[in-house]
Amino acid sequence: MSTENAGTTPTRTSIAPWLSVRDGQAAVDFYRAAFGAAEAYRLDDEDGRPVVARLEVDGAAFWVQDDPENSPTASIPHGSGGPVRMILTVADPDRLFGQAVAAGATTIAEMHEDHGWRVGRVADPFGHHWEISRQTGSDA
Repeated sequence: MSTENAGTTPTRTSIAPWLSVRDGQAAVDFYRAAFGAAEAYRLDDEDGRPVVARLEVDGAAFWVQDDPENSPTASIPHGSGGPVRMILTVADPDRLFGQAVAAGATTIAEMHEDHGWRVGRVADPFGHHWEISRQTGSDA
């Protein structure tokens, strides 16, 4: 679905997570190393550190916001998972799972087959949980 944007380029409807973290630069560096994320947009503070960054993994976008420790939206405690879980669907989840763990993610659930999916879950260093998966079987 798309809508016209003031007579210019159509805007495609999408939903992208916005992750609050305590160290934006560390988060950008981690997501690059763990998931091969590329920066699509970045707003820096006066010291050149990212305040907001839009990252993409093979075209799938998510946002990272640097929040100070005392902010009510700062990242959740490491490993707690919180009420939202990211699902990152990729062609080779085993490779990306290993890459994420090597970059510093904590294993929550090892890679396994479950209900027609190859899936594993990691917690990033900022407390957000990521299910890395690929649908298996005839409807993949």
